[in-house]
Amino acid sequence: GIALSTWLRGELNWTLLRDSAIQTLRTCGMIIWIGVGASLIVGVYNLMGGMRFVENMLLNFGGGSPLAILLLMMAILFVLGLFLDWVGIALLTMPIFVPIILQLGYDPVWFGVVFCLNMQISFLTPPFGPAAFYLKSVAPPDITLGNIYGALLPFIVLQLFVLAILLFFP
Repeated sequence: GIALSTWLRGELNWTLLRDSAIQTLRTCGMIIWIGVGASLIVGVYNLMGGMRFVENMLLNFGGGSPLAILLLMMAILFVLGLFLDWVGIALLTMPIFVPIILQLGYDPVWFGVVFCLNMQISFLTPPFGPAAFYLKSVAPPDITLGNIYGALLPFIVLQLFVLAILLFFP
């Protein structure tokens, strides 16, 4: 679609195609290396017994209150979302969180939706916030990353509000 509209406007040439391919490779390479790094961190963390530690900590949090445990899980997902990509977070947390969710009597499909919404928030939040970097790559040069994060703030607040509604009214 985009290539066709570029061709119809007479802007399609080999230089544009080459530059687009190079930029695509750079962006994909960056994302792949982030995924590799997150997978390595998750592997080392699990080998060191991190899964058992977190599971015990969660089950003993807030006197065993299901809502307190769920809120702690959401806080953990939010903090991890600041630094890791969603694949690394899923690999790290789902083996721990899903059995706990089942023990607490929550629906695992509902928790999957809650997890996805939390990861959607992580796409916007600094310092990782890949959506902001994607926007920066296509924005005019005078638009800074700070401008983009400032513009994303209302959307982050809105998504946190939706997450709260989903948590308290499953």
